[in-house]
Amino acid sequence: MKNLFTSLFFSGSILLLSCETLQNLPGTGTAQGISQAEAAQGIKQALDQGLGKAVLQLNTTDGFFKDAFYKILLPPDAAKIEKTLRSIGLSSMVDKAILQINRGAEDAAGMAKPIFMDAVKNMTIQDAIGLVKNGDTSATHFFREKTTAKLIAAFTPVIQASLDKVDATKYYGDLVNKYNHLPTTFKQINPDLTGYVTLKATDAMFDLIAKEEVNIRTNFTARTTDILKKVFGGIIK
Repeated sequence: MKNLFTSLFFSGSILLLSCETLQNLPGTGTAQGISQAEAAQGIKQALDQGLGKAVLQLNTTDGFFKDAFYKILLPPDAAKIEKTLRSIGLSSMVDKAILQINRGAEDAAGMAKPIFMDAVKNMTIQDAIGLVKNGDTSATHFFREKTTAKLIAAFTPVIQASLDKVDATKYYGDLVNKYNHLPTTFKQINPDLTGYVTLKATDAMFDLIAKEEVNIRTNFTARTTDILKKVFGGIIK
């Protein structure tokens, strides 16, 4: 009987110790000394840091063009244009249009931060508490879900201006006109370049923000401010 009691006591102690340990793992317990305001500040700083790195990477020559993952090709609806023009020896014309489209996206990325940060400022403190405890890329996912429509509306004229600035609109228009006037073209097409590039550029920004969010959550050295260290080094319940 004594042995049974000792065994039960020992097992219970292990269970309590396990629960206490679990509560101190990231994302599972309550961080002592972290206020709601600090949680909000931390999540916004994480998004701001991710956005800063995204802009730094994309807003440079070849930031889009030489990145295998983010390079912007012709719109899917223009695939027939590309295939046809390459088949008749106009590959250089297609390549020039693709290059200038990426140059336009690279230029526009430099003006993305204030547009994106304006959306971050609209997050509520309660939103931030939930985002800290959910982990992974939850902050970026929430940010994307709640702000994409407004971001695209604000970012579209910026993309359009950048495409015009580097003559991407002209080169793309030349492609479309060339294809539409071929004797073998029976159905003219003119896919929306600005809308397509805006979506691709926005996707790239969100993807890089998400990668930095994961980095901040999992890598201590990525927490570059005291509030990031406090919020993501602790636990919110």
